[in-house]
Amino acid sequence: MIRIGIIGDIGSGKTFVANNFGYPVFSADLEVAKIYKKDKKIFLKLKNKLPKYISRFPVDKNEITNAILNNQNNLNKIIKIVHKEIRKKLNVFLKKNKNKKIVILDIPLLIENKLFNKKDLLVFVDSKKKNIDKKIKKRPNYNLKLLKIFKKIQFSPSYKKKISHFIIKNTFTKKPVKNEIIKIINKIL
Repeated sequence: MIRIGIIGDIGSGKTFVANNFGYPVFSADLEVAKIYKKDKKIFLKLKNKLPKYISRFPVDKNEITNAILNNQNNLNKIIKIVHKEIRKKLNVFLKKNKNKKIVILDIPLLIENKLFNKKDLLVFVDSKKKNIDKKIKKRPNYNLKLLKIFKKIQFSPSYKKKISHFIIKNTFTKKPVKNEIIKIINKIL
Protein backbone atom coordinates (compact mmCIF):
# COMPACT_ATOMS: atom_id res chain seq x y z
CA MET A 1 0.00 0.00 0.00
CA ILE A 2 1.29 3.43 -0.95
CA ARG A 3 0.38 6.13 1.58
CA ILE A 4 0.13 9.64 0.17
CA GLY A 5 0.07 12.50 2.66
CA ILE A 6 -1.50 15.72 1.42
CA ILE A 7 0.18 18.75 2.98
CA GLY A 8 0.09 22.52 2.47
CA ASP A 9 -0.97 25.79 4.01
CA ILE A 10 -4.33 26.28 5.75
CA GLY A 11 -6.93 26.87 3.03
CA SER A 12 -4.72 25.71 0.16
CA GLY A 13 -7.28 23.09 -0.89
CA LYS A 14 -5.77 19.92 0.58
CA THR A 15 -9.17 18.26 0.96
CA PHE A 16 -10.18 19.25 -2.58
CA VAL A 17 -6.99 17.66 -3.91
CA ALA A 18 -7.27 14.57 -1.66
CA ASN A 19 -10.82 13.87 -2.83
CA ASN A 20 -9.77 14.07 -6.49
CA PHE A 21 -7.26 11.20 -6.23
CA GLY A 22 -10.00 8.58 -6.50
CA TYR A 23 -8.56 6.42 -3.71
CA PRO A 24 -9.72 5.98 -0.10
CA VAL A 25 -9.19 9.20 1.88
CA PHE A 26 -8.63 9.49 5.62
CA SER A 27 -9.91 12.96 6.51
CA ALA A 28 -8.84 14.02 10.00
CA ASP A 29 -11.21 17.02 9.89
CA LEU A 30 -14.20 14.76 9.18
CA GLU A 31 -13.13 12.37 11.93
CA VAL A 32 -12.79 15.23 14.45
CA ALA A 33 -16.30 16.43 13.52
CA LYS A 34 -17.65 12.88 14.11
CA ILE A 35 -15.82 12.66 17.44
CA TYR A 36 -17.33 15.96 18.60
CA LYS A 37 -20.79 14.82 17.50
CA LYS A 38 -20.82 11.19 18.69
CA ASP A 39 -18.06 10.37 21.20
CA LYS A 40 -19.28 10.93 24.75
CA LYS A 41 -15.97 9.72 26.27
CA ILE A 42 -14.04 12.43 24.42
CA PHE A 43 -16.64 15.00 25.47
CA LEU A 44 -16.18 13.99 29.13
CA LYS A 45 -12.38 14.22 28.82
CA LEU A 46 -12.65 17.67 27.23
CA LYS A 47 -15.17 18.80 29.86
CA ASN A 48 -12.85 17.53 32.60
CA LYS A 49 -9.83 19.42 31.18
CA LEU A 50 -11.77 22.55 30.15
CA PRO A 51 -14.74 22.81 32.54
CA LYS A 52 -15.07 26.56 32.02
CA TYR A 53 -15.60 26.13 28.29
CA ILE A 54 -17.02 22.71 27.41
CA SER A 55 -20.55 22.33 28.75
CA ARG A 56 -22.74 20.30 26.41
CA PHE A 57 -22.82 17.22 24.25
CA PRO A 58 -22.46 17.00 21.32
CA VAL A 59 -19.37 19.18 21.64
CA ASP A 60 -20.11 22.67 20.33
CA LYS A 61 -17.36 23.96 18.03
CA ASN A 62 -18.00 27.48 19.33
CA GLU A 63 -17.06 26.29 22.82
CA ILE A 64 -13.84 24.79 21.41
CA THR A 65 -13.11 28.07 19.62
CA ASN A 66 -13.73 30.14 22.77
CA ALA A 67 -11.47 27.85 24.81
CA ILE A 68 -8.62 28.33 22.31
CA LEU A 69 -9.14 32.09 21.92
CA ASN A 70 -9.23 32.64 25.69
CA ASN A 71 -6.07 30.65 26.34
CA GLN A 72 -3.80 29.20 23.67
CA ASN A 73 -2.64 26.47 26.09
CA ASN A 74 -6.15 25.04 25.78
CA LEU A 75 -5.33 24.11 22.18
CA ASN A 76 -2.61 21.75 23.44
CA LYS A 77 -5.08 20.17 25.89
CA ILE A 78 -7.60 19.64 23.10
CA ILE A 79 -4.97 18.25 20.72
CA LYS A 80 -3.72 15.76 23.35
CA ILE A 81 -7.22 14.38 23.86
CA VAL A 82 -8.48 14.43 20.28
CA HIS A 83 -5.31 13.36 18.45
CA LYS A 84 -5.00 10.17 20.47
CA GLU A 85 -8.44 9.23 19.11
CA ILE A 86 -7.48 10.34 15.58
CA ARG A 87 -4.46 8.00 15.68
CA LYS A 88 -6.78 5.10 16.59
CA LYS A 89 -9.17 6.00 13.76
CA LEU A 90 -6.25 6.27 11.33
CA ASN A 91 -5.08 2.77 12.30
CA VAL A 92 -8.58 1.37 11.75
CA PHE A 93 -8.72 3.10 8.33
CA LEU A 94 -5.32 1.69 7.34
CA LYS A 95 -6.29 -1.87 8.40
CA LYS A 96 -9.59 -1.60 6.55
CA ASN A 97 -7.82 -0.44 3.36
CA LYS A 98 -4.68 -2.61 3.63
CA ASN A 99 -5.35 -4.23 0.24
CA LYS A 100 -5.75 -0.94 -1.63
CA LYS A 101 -2.93 0.18 -3.92
CA ILE A 102 -3.04 3.72 -2.55
CA VAL A 103 -4.57 5.55 0.41
CA ILE A 104 -4.72 9.32 0.85
CA LEU A 105 -4.03 10.97 4.20
CA ASP A 106 -5.76 14.34 4.54
CA ILE A 107 -4.47 15.29 7.98
CA PRO A 108 -3.78 18.99 8.65
CA LEU A 109 -1.01 18.32 11.21
CA LEU A 110 0.37 15.21 9.50
CA ILE A 111 4.02 16.22 9.88
CA GLU A 112 3.73 18.26 13.06
CA ASN A 113 2.06 15.39 14.96
CA LYS A 114 4.35 12.75 13.41
CA LEU A 115 1.46 10.85 11.84
CA PHE A 116 3.44 9.95 8.73
CA ASN A 117 5.93 7.18 7.96
CA LYS A 118 9.29 7.76 6.32
CA LYS A 119 8.01 5.78 3.31
CA ASP A 120 4.93 7.99 2.82
CA LEU A 121 4.85 10.14 -0.28
CA LEU A 122 4.15 13.76 0.50
CA VAL A 123 2.19 15.91 -1.95
CA PHE A 124 2.31 19.66 -1.32
CA VAL A 125 -0.74 21.63 -2.40
CA ASP A 126 0.51 24.95 -3.71
CA SER A 127 -2.04 27.75 -4.03
CA LYS A 128 -1.82 31.47 -4.58
CA LYS A 129 -2.15 33.48 -1.37
CA LYS A 130 -5.02 35.55 -2.78
CA ASN A 131 -6.97 32.35 -3.62
CA ILE A 132 -6.30 30.96 -0.14
CA ASP A 133 -7.41 34.19 1.54
CA LYS A 134 -10.60 34.29 -0.55
CA LYS A 135 -11.43 30.65 0.28
CA ILE A 136 -10.71 31.00 4.01
CA LYS A 137 -12.87 34.12 4.37
CA LYS A 138 -15.83 32.21 2.90
CA ARG A 139 -15.67 29.55 5.61
CA PRO A 140 -18.65 29.74 7.98
CA ASN A 141 -16.40 29.60 11.06
CA TYR A 142 -13.80 32.11 9.78
CA ASN A 143 -11.92 33.79 12.63
CA LEU A 144 -8.64 35.61 11.90
CA LYS A 145 -7.34 35.34 15.48
CA LEU A 146 -7.98 31.58 15.54
CA LEU A 147 -6.36 31.20 12.13
CA LYS A 148 -3.19 32.91 13.40
CA ILE A 149 -3.08 30.55 16.41
CA PHE A 150 -3.34 27.50 14.12
CA LYS A 151 -0.66 28.87 11.78
CA LYS A 152 1.72 29.17 14.74
CA ILE A 153 1.57 25.43 15.46
CA GLN A 154 2.19 24.44 11.83
CA PHE A 155 5.45 24.19 9.96
CA SER A 156 5.87 26.84 7.31
CA PRO A 157 4.56 26.20 3.80
CA SER A 158 8.11 26.66 2.46
CA TYR A 159 9.39 23.86 4.73
CA LYS A 160 6.50 21.59 3.76
CA LYS A 161 7.16 22.30 0.09
CA LYS A 162 10.84 21.47 0.53
CA ILE A 163 10.21 18.05 2.10
CA SER A 164 7.51 17.05 -0.42
CA HIS A 165 7.97 14.48 -3.15
CA PHE A 166 5.43 16.16 -5.43
CA ILE A 167 3.83 19.59 -5.77
CA ILE A 168 0.34 20.18 -7.14
CA LYS A 169 -0.57 23.69 -8.24
CA ASN A 170 -4.12 24.13 -7.03
CA THR A 171 -6.19 26.52 -9.11
CA PHE A 172 -9.36 25.30 -7.36
CA THR A 173 -10.62 23.89 -10.67
CA LYS A 174 -11.03 20.16 -11.15
CA LYS A 175 -9.45 19.48 -14.55
CA PRO A 176 -5.94 20.91 -13.96
CA VAL A 177 -5.78 19.29 -10.52
CA LYS A 178 -6.92 15.93 -11.95
CA ASN A 179 -4.20 16.20 -14.64
CA GLU A 180 -1.54 16.82 -11.97
CA ILE A 181 -2.82 13.84 -9.97
CA ILE A 182 -2.68 11.56 -13.04
CA LYS A 183 0.98 12.52 -13.55
CA ILE A 184 1.78 11.63 -9.93
CA ILE A 185 -0.11 8.30 -10.08
CA ASN A 186 1.69 7.37 -13.31
CA LYS A 187 5.08 8.04 -11.68
CA ILE A 188 4.40 6.00 -8.54
CA LEU A 189 2.52 2.96 -9.90
